[in-house]
Amino acid sequence: MMIHDITAKVGAHKKRTRVGRGEGSGKGGTSGRGHKGAKSRAGWSSRPGYQGGSTPIARRFPKRGFSNAGFRTLFHEVNVQSLEKHFTSGATVDAKALVAKGLIRDEKLPVKVLGTGDLTKKLTVNAAKFSATAKTKIEKAGGTAAEAA
Repeated sequence: MMIHDITAKVGAHKKRTRVGRGEGSGKGGTSGRGHKGAKSRAGWSSRPGYQGGSTPIARRFPKRGFSNAGFRTLFHEVNVQSLEKHFTSGATVDAKALVAKGLIRDEKLPVKVLGTGDLTKKLTVNAAKFSATAKTKIEKAGGTAAEAA
C-alpha cells in the first residue's frame, strides 16, 4: 500500500480543529489557550523584541561605537556589458533610457555604471557615477562618460 492510496480514501486535507465547542470535544473550556494571562485573551499580539516585561536585550547591553550605514548613498547599478547588449551605437544612455529598457526599476536612485564586460559601441552615457574601469571602457569605445548630479 502506498501513501497515495491512503490519502485517496481518507482525503487529502485534514479537517481543522474547531475549538471552544464543548468539553467533550477535548478543546472546550480554555480552547487550548491555557489559563489566564495576556496570551489567553482576545486581541493579544507580541511586538518584536518584547520579552514579557523584562528589560529587552537591546537595552541591557551598553551602546558603543558608530555606524555610517544610515548615511550611505544607494545606487542603481548597471554594467557596461548591459549597455552593449541593449543599446545601439550612437545612443544616449541616461536614467530614462535605462528604465525604458528595463535595466533599472525607476529613476528614484542615482545610476552608477560598473565596468563588468566589454563595450564596442560608441555611447553617450550620463550617470551620477562611473567606476574607473567603466569610464575607460566607454572612452576607449569612442563614447563619452558624463557625470551628472
